[in-house]
Amino acid sequence: MSGQGDNASEALGDVLAELRDCRICRDEPVYLPRLPHEPRPVIQAEASARLLIASQAPGTRVHASGRPFTDRSGDRLRDWLGLDQARFYDASRVAIVPMGHCFPGLDGKGGDLPPRRECAPAWRSRVLAGLPEIELILVIGRYAQAWHLGRKAAADLTATVADWRNIFAGERRPRILPLPHPSWRNNGWLRKNPWFEAELVPVLRAEVARLVG
Repeated sequence: MSGQGDNASEALGDVLAELRDCRICRDEPVYLPRLPHEPRPVIQAEASARLLIASQAPGTRVHASGRPFTDRSGDRLRDWLGLDQARFYDASRVAIVPMGHCFPGLDGKGGDLPPRRECAPAWRSRVLAGLPEIELILVIGRYAQAWHLGRKAAADLTATVADWRNIFAGERRPRILPLPHPSWRNNGWLRKNPWFEAELVPVLRAEVARLVG
């Protein structure tokens, strides 16, 4: 990589260094309550990546490991993509940029809280500007879909994912594919929507194979 590629790598490296030291939601939160634990921003990105996984936020296991999708959701996502761990964690080919980079904590029922609202406005545009080679963005869950699709994202996640053909075939570049969250809590959703694995997943795997190898 040379010229523009070198510049993108250097710029992205600077942003990632800042991001990994970020403590906004702990020390200077825009929205209360403040993050209840020490921040541990999680991201995977290199300027040469062609596939971007726009995920939600780390869970407890990912917070502990510091590496994205080191949990059962990751197992399912890698199966959807048709990737083994070596290719999935190859940052030169696959970028993983969540809407919230730190584990947001748990709600009263033991579920993960939504991504911190400070995170995306502070970091997302800067990180994406350092990924000039991205050809396909996988938008996982309604927070990522709202950010990347704007008005094209339906209020209902099922409606957005069901409209994947129109979204994927649209004029927007990079192209976008909407996905449900691969959490095992979504087993019921997958049973009710068998078209997802029958129709969308084969297209997803073909695109990922083209981009990642």
